[in-house]
Amino acid sequence: MAAGIDSSMHRRDFLAGLAGASLSAALAGTAGAGEQLIGSLIAQSRAYPAIARRIDFISHALLGHRYQANSLIGGPRQPEVFVARDDRFDCVTFCETVLAAARAHDVASFEAGLRAIRYHKGVVAWRERNHDFAAWCERNVADGVCEPVALGQPVDVTKVLDSPPALGRRRFSIAAIPKATLLAEKAKLQNGDIIGFVSRRPSLDYYHTGFVMFGSKGEFLLRHASESHGRVLDERMEQFIALNRVRYVTVLRPREELEKKS
Repeated sequence: MAAGIDSSMHRRDFLAGLAGASLSAALAGTAGAGEQLIGSLIAQSRAYPAIARRIDFISHALLGHRYQANSLIGGPRQPEVFVARDDRFDCVTFCETVLAAARAHDVASFEAGLRAIRYHKGVVAWRERNHDFAAWCERNVADGVCEPVALGQPVDVTKVLDSPPALGRRRFSIAAIPKATLLAEKAKLQNGDIIGFVSRRPSLDYYHTGFVMFGSKGEFLLRHASESHGRVLDERMEQFIALNRVRYVTVLRPREELEKKS
């Protein structure tokens, strides 16, 4: 997640929330291609009633977009800036962007949804950012954005994190699914499920995430922003698991956005 804003001739990222500005205000008068792209994908995806289909549609449209780490801006001594971009991602910002777009009705609700997914209670502050994917999962389940997918008998994996130091020590208990169970029970999964790969290191919770997808011939796929490949792509799940010596995963299923009461 690298700081900095880039643009290209075909796609432009967009920055929302700078000094508290809204997405529409940040883009006012620019006719940015980034706004046009995300708005177009949201509008087109609303033709599909199921969120799983909308996630498939939107994420597929982003295949080939570049990987970029450290794209979020902020720190313990640096003001947090709400960043949204559609041209390049790391594994988490890819999932956040697609999920927020799949739950949105327009660009304004996408902005609000992305804030709520990325930050605790939607508060744009560095300490409220979901730095740990374990916290990301816990909070988005608690907020009704996702729900856990039960596969087999989970294994309790405890993680104690102390990086970055400014956040202090955090302890997480992860109900992890063994890889053999995942592969044996893949028929229980569906397109758009969010899979997290639990790290082997005791001081790291997860090391990667992406979306479960199934190909036209039933291929079990991982759609993700890959650092090693430098782009968003589909990869055979079995191959990814073998190459990365995966032991445990967790799976969340995105939920439809609840209608807000007036």
